[in-house]
Amino acid sequence: MMRSSQTFTVFMTKVAIVHVVVLLLLAGAPRFSGAADQPALSAEEAYRLGERMYREGILPSGEPMQAFVNGDVPVSGTSFTCVSCHLRSGLGSIEGQVSAPPTNGRLLYLPREPYIKGYEHVPSFHNYAVYFQPRPAYTDETLAELITSGVDPTGRSVIKVMPIYDLEDRDLEILIAYLKTLSDKTSPGVSESEIKFATVIVEGTDPVAVESMLAPVEFGIARKNSLTNASAANPRVARMGYNMLGPDLLQKKFSLSRWVLKGPSSTWRAQLDAYYQAEPVFALLGGISEGDWEPVHRFCEENRIPNLLPIVDYPVISDNDWYTFYFSRGVRQEGEAAARYLHGMYDLFSGRAIVQVSRDSRKGNALADGFRAIWADTGHPAVIDIFLKEGEQFSQQRLQEIISELKPAALIVWDDAAALEAFTGLPALADRPGLILASGTYVGKALWTIPEPLRELLSFTYPYRLPQDDIRFDTLALKVLPGKKYSDYDQKIIRQSYITNELLGNALMDMRGEYYRDFFFDVIAMMADEYYPLYERVGFGPGQRYASKGCFIVQLGKGENPQLERRSEWVTR
Repeated sequence: MMRSSQTFTVFMTKVAIVHVVVLLLLAGAPRFSGAADQPALSAEEAYRLGERMYREGILPSGEPMQAFVNGDVPVSGTSFTCVSCHLRSGLGSIEGQVSAPPTNGRLLYLPREPYIKGYEHVPSFHNYAVYFQPRPAYTDETLAELITSGVDPTGRSVIKVMPIYDLEDRDLEILIAYLKTLSDKTSPGVSESEIKFATVIVEGTDPVAVESMLAPVEFGIARKNSLTNASAANPRVARMGYNMLGPDLLQKKFSLSRWVLKGPSSTWRAQLDAYYQAEPVFALLGGISEGDWEPVHRFCEENRIPNLLPIVDYPVISDNDWYTFYFSRGVRQEGEAAARYLHGMYDLFSGRAIVQVSRDSRKGNALADGFRAIWADTGHPAVIDIFLKEGEQFSQQRLQEIISELKPAALIVWDDAAALEAFTGLPALADRPGLILASGTYVGKALWTIPEPLRELLSFTYPYRLPQDDIRFDTLALKVLPGKKYSDYDQKIIRQSYITNELLGNALMDMRGEYYRDFFFDVIAMMADEYYPLYERVGFGPGQRYASKGCFIVQLGKGENPQLERRSEWVTR
């Protein structure tokens, strides 16, 4: 079972710790036949090579690993990597009826029983344990046989569900040594009695927004700690908590530190390092910034610290980074959705131009860049870009010039609410574009003030569930504000932080006492899509880092109290 981490008195990176472990393992591990003739590897190099084999299917030589499925069908190991089934943490996966057991050395080298000792009567632990058949503990030799021939220590063949790999002795030794380091020591920030978290707040952020981000997470932590306290005094509560959380998680209290970043973003990294050196934490929860987040993102990436759902408009866009889960791709996602929406109707444009007008601002550029990136993949002719410089107004005259000169089939305007004035005379223009599209979030609250004659002529990207559909979630959001007025908070941020609180609680219960940072995100990635407040769907998959992947195209309806009306389904990546 899980071993508690020692209290950290000095700051050490996880990589440095792992290097020491690998050195010890390589020194003590049995040598496979033929491996003795190879030059010795440093601990750092052995770890790097083993990690690459496990995650990427690449041999120490740089060539792809050779694998076979169903016993004799050759495939590239880069397409059938260990991590794709056993996950980054090595603690295995369960997707529906398909399960992959843990492959980290700490559990491989223990016998597997149809129960988890000490947790026999905890429903979630029991339901997990019965997925896998009992077996004796692995040895280096039987683990090598499993990897290369598909036979486990009981003599059962697994070639129908697991590839087998053609590996030289030394390559096999490097991979097994890496497995022995995988999820071997509990991550920093966890002790027998506590799990430490922190949240990052950029100084100068709107205080209402900050409190809206903090309230749901602090409520969840206080509720968990109250359960821990009550279980110590009340046997009935203790039984309930035991069945729900298991004895280990039940006894642990949570703490949340506030890491406030001051000054220019170029100084943030030093501040983050100082905070972490003083108090290593298991993960960062939420966080908020009205501008940059990249320094925080990079700090988490380099220190392998999970950051769960910071509230930012400009997340780092990456297909390779691992340690930050974002709500979405931010403002850019609206531009991407607009491109997909127009792609679906492109045949109706009869070859006429698409014009994109964008404000030369961070938000305008993000929207325009998102549109161009997706549009470039469609194979259609490039859009005509028009840029509005700082201080330049998008006027009725400018609109009429664009229409008369370019005669666009579709006009996209990425600008703030001031641009709506330009459309006042639109109903009188006989040659107006068939589609005019803007950003609902860039226009903001002015979206609800559009005059009725314009409502059928203007469409907007809207990356949230429609308000009239989302209202049913208000009771959930209100639960995290006991005795407080909902109107005193930013209701969008309250909803976002509610999701953070829910994912945190569900993930920790599903982790079965295995407090490893990689497993924390592995567990969340395995969760089914959820229907939480604000977003139409929230869910991750293997390698995915953006929870909400879609956007509606909407128009404002008729009447004095109009509602948003959908003009598209949920346009997704």
